[in-house]
Amino acid sequence: MRVSVPKEPTGRLSDAWRYCVGTGRFELALRRDYQDSLALIQREIGFRYIRGHGLLSDGVGVYRPYEHRGARHVHHSFTYVDQVVDAYLDLGIKPFVELGFMPAELASGDETVFWWAGNITSPRSWPEWADLVRATVSHLVDRYGLDEVRGWPIEVWNEPNLKQFWAGADQDAYHRLYELTAHTVKEVDAELQVGGPALAPGAGDWLVRFADFVASRDVPVDFVSQHAYTTGPAQHVPFGTHQRLAPASRLLEQFAGPGRQLRGTALAGLPVHITEFNSSYRPDNPVHDTAFNAAYLAPVLAAGGDLVDSFSYWTFSDMFEEVGVPTALFHGGFGLLTHRQVKKPTYHLYAFMARMGELLLARGQDHLVTRDATGRVAVLAWAPVDLTEHDAAPAGYTLALSIPVGAPQGTAFALRSSVSDEAGNAWAAWSAMGRPRSPDRRQLDTLRELAEPARRHQALPIADGRVDLDLTLDRHEVTLVEITAVADETPPWWDGSRILGSGNEQED
Repeated sequence: MRVSVPKEPTGRLSDAWRYCVGTGRFELALRRDYQDSLALIQREIGFRYIRGHGLLSDGVGVYRPYEHRGARHVHHSFTYVDQVVDAYLDLGIKPFVELGFMPAELASGDETVFWWAGNITSPRSWPEWADLVRATVSHLVDRYGLDEVRGWPIEVWNEPNLKQFWAGADQDAYHRLYELTAHTVKEVDAELQVGGPALAPGAGDWLVRFADFVASRDVPVDFVSQHAYTTGPAQHVPFGTHQRLAPASRLLEQFAGPGRQLRGTALAGLPVHITEFNSSYRPDNPVHDTAFNAAYLAPVLAAGGDLVDSFSYWTFSDMFEEVGVPTALFHGGFGLLTHRQVKKPTYHLYAFMARMGELLLARGQDHLVTRDATGRVAVLAWAPVDLTEHDAAPAGYTLALSIPVGAPQGTAFALRSSVSDEAGNAWAAWSAMGRPRSPDRRQLDTLRELAEPARRHQALPIADGRVDLDLTLDRHEVTLVEITAVADETPPWWDGSRILGSGNEQED
């Protein structure tokens, strides 16, 4: 059955999908490969904010205690902070500030998380923690200006409901941390945005208890944050993980969770930011590298903005070392890009979204249709995935649309860009190469070429202001079709049959 797309917009397409993107720990941004990757992302997609862990961890070197003349002092150093934030702003992206983890010499214990040992314990000196927060936020304001930093969300810690990220998953201790931190941020300037609690999925009533606590203590909260993933327990193999996936609709259910839980509380109606989301929560799950991942997440990008103010893909690049230095180019990393800027299929899902128009015409279980101010119509379509038979998911999925265009008759030019199991899939090409752990320059060039979407074009006849678009989608395909009415400027003397000099030799 052909779906008739309305001529008039039904609203505007939310850009919540591009509000923020995740990154590896803060100081990784000092590396050339990181900055090259972020520059590419910003040219072709263009995120507004970037969020990652470890701003206050030892690798950034902000907290520097010392002794002088028998007295203990603390120096706050922002050498690396300045370099990273300057680089972000030069690339057109702003920090979504996460305050964590604990500097080792300020920590009350030695429990850490990740290969790079982020300390997850509360401060042994709460006044020194407040001084650290105050100094950091004040420095950002002094360097970048109050008007600028007022626009940067400041999030307190990461996933405190998990014992891996906050010692004992002690909610009372987190409440104390949040209260002190939020008041300290507001002491710098009352209009700075502070929020949390950045909960991992499965937090139960943590968010409701957080809402009750901040209301009872009159603690400032400007936004609420949570994370969303859909994979089950990890099945470990050497340098990798496999997991079962829940349907992608479960991500949308998680997006909707904070608004539902906070209904009737003092935090009802606050902005909700999903500051991490992906299919798997593991940085070594090969599903991230596949075309399946792109098709799986397509309906989430298409509809997620109706539920939250932002949802941040975790992460933009495989420059990420939570479980150690990666052992191969493709290793199941979170990134839209591998090291050395090889694009994954999910990268193209985002690049396709970046080419959608602002006006929403239609949205279905397998498609999204928009129009921009120039009249260009963009169709994003995806083949629904099969979670039960991943290796036997059907190909040949069909979709028929009737599309309104900006002319009553004539022809329209349609440009189609596609990624699938076969097209625009560097992971599949790398597998066919024998999975070289460290591809040489020639192999890298080949992978970059094969990572580009397959492109084709066609002329579509316009009848009564519409064109018929018939799509057959390959296995795990995500496709973008851009349609513009043709203003024909062919000169009257043009005759394609004479390109090789045939026809009437007498000059017209």
